Amino acid sequence: MTWKRVATAAVLIPFVVSLVVRGSTAIVALAVALVTLLALFEYFALGQAIGHRAYRFWTATCALLLIYAQWFATNWPADYLTEWELRYRQAFRFFGGAPAIPETLFLFVLGIAALTLWTKRPLVEALPAAGISASGLLLVAFPLSYAIRLHAIPMRGPQLLLFAMVIIWVGDTAGYFAGRSIGKHALAPRLSPKKTWEGTVASFLGSLIVAVVFARFMTVPLAHLLAMATVGNVAGQVGDLLESAYKRSAGIKDSGSILPGHGGVLDRIDALILAIPVVWYYWILIYSPKS
Repeated sequence: MTWKRVATAAVLIPFVVSLVVRGSTAIVALAVALVTLLALFEYFALGQAIGHRAYRFWTATCALLLIYAQWFATNWPADYLTEWELRYRQAFRFFGGAPAIPETLFLFVLGIAALTLWTKRPLVEALPAAGISASGLLLVAFPLSYAIRLHAIPMRGPQLLLFAMVIIWVGDTAGYFAGRSIGKHALAPRLSPKKTWEGTVASFLGSLIVAVVFARFMTVPLAHLLAMATVGNVAGQVGDLLESAYKRSAGIKDSGSILPGHGGVLDRIDALILAIPVVWYYWILIYSPKS
């Protein structure tokens, strides 16, 4: 199992790093859309396991609209947009702009109402279908879409998104190996019996080391990088436990099998789902984006 885990990471990590560092925000948005759809359908499979059938395609459509709205809301100056991105924004601007996040969520609610009232599904499925659809949109697609906003921060965006990913990757790796080798005290046995306090501490320290390394080439004070690593790691570990709760609720070990050694896409990004928006909000609310 360990060699499969390492081999999968060795293939995926260079590709993802290259995409984040070299790709435009539009390309990153397309990648986020693909990952979101894969994770959403794995989430729907968890619901299906306990008899909750989602409105899959409507929820997926609104997830794509959320991603589009996040990309359209980015504040890159024109000088930092490619010619293709500028033309696309002009061609697809409607009603004065793209649908914002509140409008997208309201559209989702209207669609759920229509599907509930006019589809031929048994009425006993109405509440579970609405619940699993809404939770998939809000717990998976919405927070993950902040990767686009983070990447679009002028000048530092790609570095910040990479930073958010690396603190989770290194933290997960440190926690995994520390937990296997010295872990003795269970962190949350009801949710994830293999997670230990020793692994949690190792994960936290690993993220702090990443902050120290990134301080060498990012023009951001070390104190803020350490703070972002702290809140990002905590959010990531919460996201990891949250997904474990979903899987135990569904009676499933892994959300999928697309990634050898890691399980499904949702298994791989569970920590990033919360860590990325937390880093974004720290940057916007605490560390001035103009500094």
